[in-house]
Amino acid sequence: MNKTVLKLAIPSIFANITVPLVGMADTAIAGRLGDATVLGGIAIASMLFDLLYWNMGFLRVGTGGMVAQAYGRGDYKDAMSTFALGITTALAFAFLFIVCQWVYVEAAFHFIECSPGIEALAREYFFIRIWAAPATLSLNVFKGFFIGMQNAVSPMAVDITVNVTNIAASIFFAFYAGLGFSGIAWGTLVAQYVGLILAVSLMVFQYRGHFHLMDIRNDIRPGKIRKFFMLNADLFVRSLCFLFIYAGLTSLAAKYGDVDLAVSSIMMKLMLLYSYFIDGFAYAGEALSGRYIGARDRESLTRAVKVIFMWCCGIGIVSTLGYWAGGEWLVRLMATDATVIAESARFLPWLLVMPFVSSVAFTWDGIFIGATATKALRNSMLWAVVGFFASYFLLRGTIGVQSLWVGYMMHLVVRTVYLSAVAKKEVFEA
Repeated sequence: MNKTVLKLAIPSIFANITVPLVGMADTAIAGRLGDATVLGGIAIASMLFDLLYWNMGFLRVGTGGMVAQAYGRGDYKDAMSTFALGITTALAFAFLFIVCQWVYVEAAFHFIECSPGIEALAREYFFIRIWAAPATLSLNVFKGFFIGMQNAVSPMAVDITVNVTNIAASIFFAFYAGLGFSGIAWGTLVAQYVGLILAVSLMVFQYRGHFHLMDIRNDIRPGKIRKFFMLNADLFVRSLCFLFIYAGLTSLAAKYGDVDLAVSSIMMKLMLLYSYFIDGFAYAGEALSGRYIGARDRESLTRAVKVIFMWCCGIGIVSTLGYWAGGEWLVRLMATDATVIAESARFLPWLLVMPFVSSVAFTWDGIFIGATATKALRNSMLWAVVGFFASYFLLRGTIGVQSLWVGYMMHLVVRTVYLSAVAKKEVFEA
């Protein structure tokens, strides 16, 4: 079972390693283009896209779980039907986002409090990158399909291509093409479409033998679309909950000033760094739990879950040691502003407790997704939102901005406890 898990996890880890590098590179580029205002502009602009794209997480998550179970049953027609529905949904939402982009930005800044300089930079970034929406959302579907088909190599190739292109293009446009801050957005735009071209090519090369199973006219009938959305409604709510927490953390940090916002942005990127290692095994859990549940192989399911948890807990421990040794160096890698670097020292201890606390929650997420236990995932995140905001509002008067990180840790604890409590019923007895 170790070999099966690693075959799925290792390619995902290699791909995931490049994901935080993009955020770190964007932050580093911004940090060398200006002061805390420029870093804040990247943070708010990224949050604006989180408000859109995190809600669309069901495109990857739902597609992956449904395709994995179809694979376990040997029902490739259902797998291709799920893919067709996912792509249709992705393009429809992309069109909606592009049409409504100006209304959306105006509405967002009605609620987001930040300095005029940060707002101007965030608007500039947003109105460029939004044109990547068709590629960004479609890539979620491709990735979910590949993982569901027990294929971790293709999404690895796509992710690495996208992220390396993103870094190189952003550096080129920002510094060598003379576009400055807007060059970061142009780099992302170009990279998304490069990735889409590769994903389509891999799909044609590897799965063209299944294309005859797709009946587009039948697959996108209103009845099937309604069923697809009903199955993914819980995942949509789950994505909204993630949005409330991550966007809430950024917007609340902005209330404490540009420096604390910049520090929060850096801390979040550092905290997510280790999660991309764990996510590799979570993706393996998604693919294997869906496969074995679809095949009704409970013995293999139990063995797979045990092996995946062993690896994830080990990664949590190693990550804590890594942050202890190199946390300050990582901060200096992403910022040159002396005030930002000095202020970040107060927050570095959080990097020592978050990895192990969150490793269980992230692992259960993948397993529950493969089991399509969407109601449990939804409920865990609803309680996590309560834990995050309750902790913040109860403690903000005594420990200030640190209460945001207490709330963030609390949301991880809530997810871990809830999913562990219902796993037997939702996964192993499904």
